[in-house]
Amino acid sequence: MSFSLPSPLDQLGSRRFSFYPPILGVEHNQWSFRRAAANEILVVNTRTLEELSIPRHFIGEVSTIGEPVVIVGLLKELELNTGIVVPHVRRVIEMPRAVNDSPRPAARREQPAEIVGIRIEPDHSPPWRSRWLLGTVAAALVACVAILSFSAHVEPPLNSRDTYNSVVARLGPPAREESQTTNGKQYRRLSYPRRGFTVLLIDGHYAGAIDPAGRVIHAVRR
Repeated sequence: MSFSLPSPLDQLGSRRFSFYPPILGVEHNQWSFRRAAANEILVVNTRTLEELSIPRHFIGEVSTIGEPVVIVGLLKELELNTGIVVPHVRRVIEMPRAVNDSPRPAARREQPAEIVGIRIEPDHSPPWRSRWLLGTVAAALVACVAILSFSAHVEPPLNSRDTYNSVVARLGPPAREESQTTNGKQYRRLSYPRRGFTVLLIDGHYAGAIDPAGRVIHAVRR
């Protein structure tokens, strides 16, 4: 007799949810759970009624708070390709070289000039060093909050109205958090290594996020 193990989505019942990051190639990102099989989970799009099978090993954490919407995390960026959900692969196409032309260097993704040099030190750094870096990251973020900065990483589903409580409600408790008050402002850093980014709060409100290399991947307008 065959049976399927409970999936992380079983707890949702008939509640609607959104995938994060959204599945590429699907315009409407709202779904409902249909059923679970041994190696995949069947979901249905609430607008198009299209059914998709998502491999179980791509399903991550589920935010059951439901405010404003339930979030189901995906462990990889996925895309819909000829009716099948597969991992998204970013391809770099090199232009043909002319005869006798020298080989071109490998393509490099340019980073915004405002964020060069911002890095997160490993956990074994001295406490004073971590506090100094937190202030440096916060200062760099304040300098570029008027500009939206993006990288190859997907940005968190947060905005300037989010507070500490709403961030934790959506993303779950952080793996590590640090706080510091500088020039009358309170800076707090919430680390989510499994999601690939660290959330930054200024005076209790979401201000932006940085990736593991310290690059700003999202900043709100103020």
